Amino acid sequence: MATKTTNQNGGASRESGLRELFLDELKDIYWAEKALVKALPKMAKKATSSELVAAIEDHLSVTETHVERLEQVFDTLGEKAAAKKCEAMDGLITEAEDLMKEIEDGVVRDAAIISAAQKVEHYEIASYGTLVAFANTLGESEAAELLEETLDEEKEADQLLTEIAMSSINLDAASEE
Repeated sequence: MATKTTNQNGGASRESGLRELFLDELKDIYWAEKALVKALPKMAKKATSSELVAAIEDHLSVTETHVERLEQVFDTLGEKAAAKKCEAMDGLITEAEDLMKEIEDGVVRDAAIISAAQKVEHYEIASYGTLVAFANTLGESEAAELLEETLDEEKEADQLLTEIAMSSINLDAASEE
């Protein structure tokens, strides 16, 4: 576990600074995952493709597990689970909500939902990849393993969304007048 030390200039050492950044980023993604638990049902309700609805509903269950897993990560670090508003995720969710309001029901809206969902997945993949690297650097192997598990699930969700989009939705949306 990293300890707080000071450098010659009286500032925090790089190790404690990285630990603080790691914890801050954990709080950020914890807020993001909790926000997604609220946002995903709205996306599923607006989707028309049964395959897309099922994928979103399945990912809701996985996202609930991500929240629990993050709580485990905080626990392994000896920290209380705490959320800090994630401005990036807030913006991505707002963008998705706006798209769903602006676009009529149908395959074009489904394509927009996939687009919005993939932006979310890519943000999460970047966040979890960074968190895994930070955990490994800090010697927090248990946290790294938990975060890596979530990272793998986010990559799987992104791949599934790509498959759904490419199998029919994008083609159908392109042919819609």
